[in-house]
Amino acid sequence: MRTSIFACLAAGLLGLAAPASAGPTLDAVRQNGSVRCGVPSGVAGMARPDSQGRWVGLHADICRAIAAAALGDAEKVRFVPLTAQSRFTALQSGEVDVLVYLTALTLSRDATLGLSIVAPPYFYTGQGFLVRRSLNITRATELDGATVCATQGSVIERNLNDFAQRSNIRLTTIAFDTQPSVIAAFFAGRCDAISNDMISLSANRLAAPDPNAVMLLPELIAKEPHGAMVRNGDAEWGLLVRWTVSALIQAEEFGLTRENVEATRASTTDPQIRRFLGLNENVGTGLGLRDDWAFQVVRQVGDYGTLYERHAGAQGLGLDRGLNRLWTQGGMMMSWLW
Repeated sequence: MRTSIFACLAAGLLGLAAPASAGPTLDAVRQNGSVRCGVPSGVAGMARPDSQGRWVGLHADICRAIAAAALGDAEKVRFVPLTAQSRFTALQSGEVDVLVYLTALTLSRDATLGLSIVAPPYFYTGQGFLVRRSLNITRATELDGATVCATQGSVIERNLNDFAQRSNIRLTTIAFDTQPSVIAAFFAGRCDAISNDMISLSANRLAAPDPNAVMLLPELIAKEPHGAMVRNGDAEWGLLVRWTVSALIQAEEFGLTRENVEATRASTTDPQIRRFLGLNENVGTGLGLRDDWAFQVVRQVGDYGTLYERHAGAQGLGLDRGLNRLWTQGGMMMSWLW
């Protein structure tokens, strides 16, 4: 009996030590030669084509980081623009490999769609309102009797109903299938306000014919942590996406950027940084990746803080970083342990 127990323990330990397989999605990505990334269909600061047709924004760069990890080349990504209604079906059906969208992380989405939310979140925001200054209001509770434009197929409508009930006010929601339709309706006077996450509303304000004629109300009526999503049944691919997001955050914690990571890799004696960059240990073994995959993410794409400032912060939408600061700076961005 003792011999059998020891044999089982030994077999279990050997199983734990064995490297994980790449998984079907990563195998397919390598066969196809690109990561198919589902993104919003044109949101400033997040994902939209520039004047040369190159996709830019925070979501676009997270997609590139996943490609850098999976394939060693950040440009081996195919952007698939989706609507709020089509995004989950596209992932479920295999049209895309990963969803990096303006997706609030909810219980129903994690439990009922056959999809998995990938922690940690890459953006913390909340739902608010964009209104015309001519309404002469300063608080969301003053929208009693107002008509609100919103995106169909999202949690926005439910949050609006919940807010109206809590505040004992009456709101009428008009839902549209795409963000451009919402914006067009608002500027055409079909509704008094737009309700969405603050990322989208900030982009809407900048795109207004006269940005000074509209304003963001101060309240957030719902919290919205945003994260990537993958299909159920491929834990290895979920791990790869999770640790790619963590790599962007950890790079900022270490002070690593696109500009300095090569020099740091050649000179650092810090054991934690050497481990992260694949010099001390093979941090890619359990993911089916090369040992320098995190180095490639930083070298080719960058770190979270730089990406935030470029797309959502001072150089982009002008959003205060707030909860998206590192945990060491009073925010909620924290990489898992390496």
